[in-house]
This record gives sequence, C-alpha cells and structure tokens, in this order.
Amino acid sequence: MSTNLDQLSSWLKERKITEVECLISDLTGIARGKISPTNKFIAEGGMRLPESVLLQTVTGDYVEDDIYYELLDEADIDMFCRPDPNAVFMVPWAVEPTAMVIHDTFDKQGSPIELSPRNVLKRVLKLYADRGWLPIVAPEMEFYLTKRVSDPDFPLEAPIGRSGRPETGRQSFSIDAANEFDPLFEDMYDWCELQGLDLDTLIHEEGPAQMEINFRHGEPLHLADQILVFKRTMREAALKHDVAATFMAKPITDEPGSAMHIHQSVVDIKTGKNIFSNPDGTMSELFLHHIGGLQKYIPELLPLFAPNVNSFRRFLPDTSAPVNVEWGEENRTVGLRVPEASPQNRRVENRLAGADANPYLALAASLLCGYMGMVEQIKPSAPVKGRAYERRNLRLPVTIESALERMEACKDAEKYLGEKFMRGYVAVKRAEHENFKRVISSWEREFLLLSV
Repeated sequence: MSTNLDQLSSWLKERKITEVECLISDLTGIARGKISPTNKFIAEGGMRLPESVLLQTVTGDYVEDDIYYELLDEADIDMFCRPDPNAVFMVPWAVEPTAMVIHDTFDKQGSPIELSPRNVLKRVLKLYADRGWLPIVAPEMEFYLTKRVSDPDFPLEAPIGRSGRPETGRQSFSIDAANEFDPLFEDMYDWCELQGLDLDTLIHEEGPAQMEINFRHGEPLHLADQILVFKRTMREAALKHDVAATFMAKPITDEPGSAMHIHQSVVDIKTGKNIFSNPDGTMSELFLHHIGGLQKYIPELLPLFAPNVNSFRRFLPDTSAPVNVEWGEENRTVGLRVPEASPQNRRVENRLAGADANPYLALAASLLCGYMGMVEQIKPSAPVKGRAYERRNLRLPVTIESALERMEACKDAEKYLGEKFMRGYVAVKRAEHENFKRVISSWEREFLLLSV
C-alpha cells in the first residue's frame, strides 16, 4: 500500500497539483468528501468521514432513528477512507491544479464498510473472481441538455444551440442536432481525455437535446469510477456553456427517458475466452443461465436500477423504454437485448437501468443477477421476436413502494449483498419517498384545486 501511495504522491507532484478532492460515492451516487491541500493529503494518506454519510438521502436527510442506530454506531463515529491509486483523475475545470481521488471505506478494524456502494461492487466482483471469471462491461449513458432554470416548479426546456433556435421534433442520430452544442462537447471531450476516461461515441438520442455517451468495454470497477467522474464532468461542461445537463430518468413530460444501458459479458481469467460462447460459436449454457438470472432477479432488485420516484415514470407505457425482462436477439423492445456479435464478443445488454442509478450499485446488481443465474442454473424464457412492450408475463414492479417491498424480501440477494446494505438501502429510499409524498405537485393544483 505504501508503494502505491508513493506512486500517487509522485503523480500529484509531477503535475504540480495543489488541491485534492478526496471523495466517496454515497448511495445516491453523490460525490461526498473533503478538499485537502496536496501536502496534507500526502501526509495523512487518507481521510475520515462520518459513517452516517452512507445513510444520507438525496435531500440530505437521514433514515428513521430506530434503523439508523441499528445500522450505525450510536456515537456517530468516523469511517476510515483510503485513496485508491488506480482511481485518480484531474479536475480540468478547477482554477488551481486539482485532482480528485476516489477512496475506499473501512471501519476501525480495517474491514470494508458494507454500506459503501464501491465495496458492494467489489463484493460482487470477488464472487466472479473466486470462480475464475472476469466480468466485462460497456455502459451507455443517456442525458439531457436543458435551459438553466432556478424554479423547480418550472418545466424543463430544450436549450438554444448554435443556430439560435431550440430543437423541435425527433432528432435521433442527427449529426447536425448534436453539432448544435459542438463547443460544449469539445470541452467535454478535452476534459475527459485529460482524465483518461474511455469514451467511445457521442449519439443524439430521441428526445430534444437528449444525448448518449458510450464507454469502451472494460473492467466494472474502473468503469463505475469513470461514470461517477463523467457525470461531474458533463455537468461542469454544461454550466460553462450556460446550460444544464441532467441524468434524471424522466426529466421532461412526454419525452423519452434516459437510461444507463449495461453491456455485460464474462471471460475465463486463465484462457481469456468468453464463457458465453461454446467452442463452435453457439450460445453456451452459462450464457442462457446468465440471462435467466437477470430475468428472475432484476424485478427483485429493481430499486438498484430505478432508485427514485422519477425512475418509474420512465417505465410508463409508450415511453420508448422496456417495461419487462423479456430477452431477444437484436431486439430493442425487450429489457435484455442480445446484440449481434462474434462469439468472443457475445454479450447481453441490460436496458433497464436508469441514468439516475448509482453506477456502482447498478453494475453490481446487474452482474449479481447474472451470477446467481449461472450458479443456480436458471433457464430463461423463450427469446422474443417482434415487439415486446405489451408482454405482461415478465413485467416490472410499477411503483417504488412495491419495488422496495420485493427487494426487502429478496433473501437470495441479501446472502450476497449483506443484510446491513439491503436494510440500509431500502431505509434510505423509503425516507426519500416519505419526503416526496409531502410535496404537492402542479398536477394536483391544476386539476383538483377548483374541481373537487
């Protein structure tokens, strides 16, 4: 560990870094931590944060006291955060030379904190490693650019591009529509290159000023770190150009939602071969079992893919999003798409996760569902040919309340993810939902105010 820290110190000194953003991901995916002068960061080799950060809701509130004190020390103690030398990124938008360093969290005995999203993903990856397997993922992140607005009751609008006009109509895959924001994306690509992010292609999606960034395939922990960094980078690039970037799952009424599509495959560590393909190039039993596990367990762990009330608006009928866990080859109407590919590149694309999901938890859950399918030898349903939106046999829970109930009852997943994490995550999401229910919506004012 000291050798790695020495290398990290050298990296910071070579780039004349004066400040270090020491951060972890909370359950929502918000970067929380401390900003430290470089000399202090090097001298201390880490930081301490209250462990209560990991039971904080998106509004900054906490879970109910009875659950809080069951899961955390009553003294509100600190956890110990150690920098990962493989998760160091520049902060190109900072005035002073600044780096951000993602940390891992431990208790005072040196054991990983169970509530930490990064530790949850590591826990799942170890399951694969213990069987000689290495998962490979390639995430695709959708998001909207919008006008900046200070009033949360005001609906979001498409921003003004270089032409001086906002978008109208559907502009899927339009090069000219994407180029409307070319100066913004030039900055984004320059910053991501400085950070070493493995970006592949930029696509204009279906909604107005809705974009998609594809990442090159790689190891899940490294990709989850990159998504955390990319979200911050994209928001900063947008603000520089006086617009906003949002990863909400459904930010605009009657427009398509934003997803985090997860392409996933598994290779044998010794041979480097894709275990999803037989020697003759056909689909392996492990591949079919992996799909079977996704079909069985995604509905049980849906809050890890759809963590907010807003997430479920993306699953409404006629929203261009899959609403079930059917699977099929080259079929974008199913939740689990198998793209056409060579045997070595055979993979399944999980199209159900929202762009608002915590990347560590979404990747962990998707890989765990497939893992349980392989271990339990779960057979998938028959593949779907044609339109799958109306199929009802394998539908998802339709509300955050019902999804949390199913997750809470899923003892099969709890065995792998840990009781503390499962209870803590469900408690945080329930606290957020209770907060949401206190807010009177514009729909209620519009249709009920003078009518009932």
